[in-house]
Amino acid sequence: MKKKLFVPVLALTLTVALAACSGGGAAPAPSASAAPAPSAETITLTIGASPTPHAQILEQVAPILAEQGINLEIVEYTDYVIPNTAVEEGENDANYFQHQPYLDTFNADNGTHLVSVAAIHYEPFGVYAGRTASLEELPDGAAIAIPNDGSNEARALYLLEAEGFITLNHSVAFANTTPLDIVDNPKNLQFREMEAAMLPNSLEDVDCAVINGNYALDAGLSIADALAAEDPESISAQTYANIIVVKEGNENNAAIQALIAALQSDAVRDYINNTFSGAVVPIF
Repeated sequence: MKKKLFVPVLALTLTVALAACSGGGAAPAPSASAAPAPSAETITLTIGASPTPHAQILEQVAPILAEQGINLEIVEYTDYVIPNTAVEEGENDANYFQHQPYLDTFNADNGTHLVSVAAIHYEPFGVYAGRTASLEELPDGAAIAIPNDGSNEARALYLLEAEGFITLNHSVAFANTTPLDIVDNPKNLQFREMEAAMLPNSLEDVDCAVINGNYALDAGLSIADALAAEDPESISAQTYANIIVVKEGNENNAAIQALIAALQSDAVRDYINNTFSGAVVPIF
């Protein structure tokens, strides 16, 4: 017989610190002994995820969890809203697709009660060629496509600043930066703000686009081919780690902790490094 995760079939209680909001960090993974013992009953753990790379990474731990009596059910989403509302409403037990700044903004804007329990990986943003083949060739007034959602837009702008194209007002909070906070734009770059999922499709219509790592992977774009990419040692790498998120109050559920332990393992680290060639970087 299957039971949903948050029916109290497991009495094991673990105390784990939440991921730090300011840096995207997370508490150390619990030891393997923290995992729930095998049971005659199967617990179903439903987690929403972006197809690439999140669902792919989750698939690697499904057999490990199955040995512990946990059936991992992965529900794929291609947007950044429904995965959070599904957890808030109890339809899903957790999700894996976002970083802490996006989660903070989502909670503030929607009155949701979602929390991070672990950081798993980081996806470098890249600037990809559209009509213009290189950054050196960008014309005056070049059209640059960037994400239109809160913190991801700020991240794109900081990458362009790092490449010397714009100067930002640093008195504005990092995650709140928008094109309105550009104080110097010598090439008069024109920014086209659009849904992150649509950025790869925009390349034929713009000079270049700053694309989220997962959507670049979905579109077959390699970080090695990007005209510029975030430095793995930058503030973005620490701030924008992708996290496991649950509804507040469910942080210490034993099955959730078993999921974290499996994800923050040497086997998953090796899988990420060997599969994604730098487009996905383990952060644990």
